[in-house]
Amino acid sequence: MPSRLARSGLARATDEELCQAFLDGEPAAFETLVTRHRSLVFSLVRRYASRPEDAADLVQAAFLRALEASRRVFSRFTSATPAPFRAWLVRIALNLAKNHARQGLRWRPVLVQTGTEDTAADPAASAQEELERLEQARRVREAVLALPRRQREVLTLRVDGGLSFRDIAQTLNITENNAKVQFHHAVKRLKAQVGAPEEKS
Repeated sequence: MPSRLARSGLARATDEELCQAFLDGEPAAFETLVTRHRSLVFSLVRRYASRPEDAADLVQAAFLRALEASRRVFSRFTSATPAPFRAWLVRIALNLAKNHARQGLRWRPVLVQTGTEDTAADPAASAQEELERLEQARRVREAVLALPRRQREVLTLRVDGGLSFRDIAQTLNITENNAKVQFHHAVKRLKAQVGAPEEKS
């Protein structure tokens, strides 16, 4: 695909088309993939990182890993059976984040919530309110870390990543119904332990 034509259609191209363009020698295609999915990857890894800069490093590492492996992975797919790039990228990001957490780092002290952004602390909050907020955050973090692996993964993809149950199922290689069941059990367990809110519709 000629470079000019590739650049003119990058924003409208599918992930798979962008991957193929990158493999054909168009570096801007990979830049477009990064721009398109950076927010999703960050929202997934941030809860495994103790500092924002750690999360940023994990995002960079995920895309670098994708860059290094793209030729090997996507060469196995044809136009009739395209590689699910986003699902593959999410798996890379989750694996990197889990490895990061296992190396002794804790999740960021934030509440489990349905939004993709952290709720900023009220600067006028009293010291007592701040202590209560930090204690609640600690309890939620520990409860989430204590969830069974599959429940934790589904919860992270649904709450932090905002993925549909269909996309979660594809990412984790499980059925859509199983993804829903795992999420239900995770939320129920968290709500019983720390009063974590149900997912908003």
